[in-house]
Amino acid sequence: MLDIAEELHRWVGQGRDFAVATVVATNGSAPRQPGAALAVDTDGTAIGSVSGGCVEGAVYELCQEALETGKPVLERFGYSDEDAFAVGLTCGGIIDILITPVRASGRGPAADSGSTGTPVDSTAETLAAALAAAAQGEAAAVARIIEGPAELVGRALLVRPDGSHTGTLGGHPALDRTAVEETRALLDAGRTTTLEIGAEGSQCGRPVVLLVESSVPAPRMIVFGAIDFASALVRVGKFLGYRVTVCDARPVFATRTRFPDADEIVVDWPHRYLDSQELDGRTVLCVLTHDAKFDVPLLERALKLPVAYVGAMGSRRTHLDRQQRLREVGVTELELNRLRSPIGLDLGARTPEETALSIAAEIVANRRGGTGTPLTGAHTPIHHDVTRPVGQIGSVA
Repeated sequence: MLDIAEELHRWVGQGRDFAVATVVATNGSAPRQPGAALAVDTDGTAIGSVSGGCVEGAVYELCQEALETGKPVLERFGYSDEDAFAVGLTCGGIIDILITPVRASGRGPAADSGSTGTPVDSTAETLAAALAAAAQGEAAAVARIIEGPAELVGRALLVRPDGSHTGTLGGHPALDRTAVEETRALLDAGRTTTLEIGAEGSQCGRPVVLLVESSVPAPRMIVFGAIDFASALVRVGKFLGYRVTVCDARPVFATRTRFPDADEIVVDWPHRYLDSQELDGRTVLCVLTHDAKFDVPLLERALKLPVAYVGAMGSRRTHLDRQQRLREVGVTELELNRLRSPIGLDLGARTPEETALSIAAEIVANRRGGTGTPLTGAHTPIHHDVTRPVGQIGSVA
């Protein structure tokens, strides 16, 4: 849902009611991962995608029904080999999709707690706040009940990095407390996934399953070395969704004219710039300088940081020389094992663009747990992300 937050935030501002369908679990070769969403407003306008086209028509109709009934629906879609034109995932996967109606005016379907003592349903306000945060690039995570007591399914809780939260899941008071703690941990890691906790906040007892969607600022890619290969890598990094910085100590090369696509251009010694930055576990560092006076002090620091990826350009001969120099300044073998050098996957790349593709492919494989081997003739999974099996999701219909 947060992937289409900017447009949905506009819908909320315009007072347009809509239903949002979100992938909450997958199994097999599903085309989209948990968090992918499609939304439909009362005029029939649709944005987003939950399956790359396989079941969009059926989900569109379910969204329209949810707008009429005001009730959330959990629906499963799977593969059917009996009729190629039947609703189903022809790629062989299975997905569970939660359809939630959202009244932009804040008038949720259960706006009155009545005499039951159940807390007022603040889902509409909570989701509106989550969309606003995501649209503005703020770090926040929204947790929604996708399995549990029928009257609570679809309830949402918005959690921010400092632990403050908006909304309620509507169950036992301890449920909110536990959900906030667990969601905050997932937000810190920038993860979107499902989690199971007890309905009363403990790890035992009747379970409640939550989908947690994290919205965090774009991960960083820092490219050291303002060379022609760096220009191509900047473009690919932007395409992959990174906020890209180019850093070089030579002002004649580190210019906006040479790197018009970079978010930031820094003229400084690479190691000194790195020392000034606060980096997280999603950051990738690409060292393209292949010059010992830049590389060694930079990599000495980089290999000690909890970043996602550190790669360095150069020939195998350069790599061996660089390793020896790093050992001489105290870099351990464990730290050296983190270094991706020579940088990139073996694609036979020659041009800057091909080399950038090679580097990007290695970054993606490292992030997703891929092997980099051809899929043709292989027996390895196409998608390596670990997701919760759909067989564990119940029905709320």
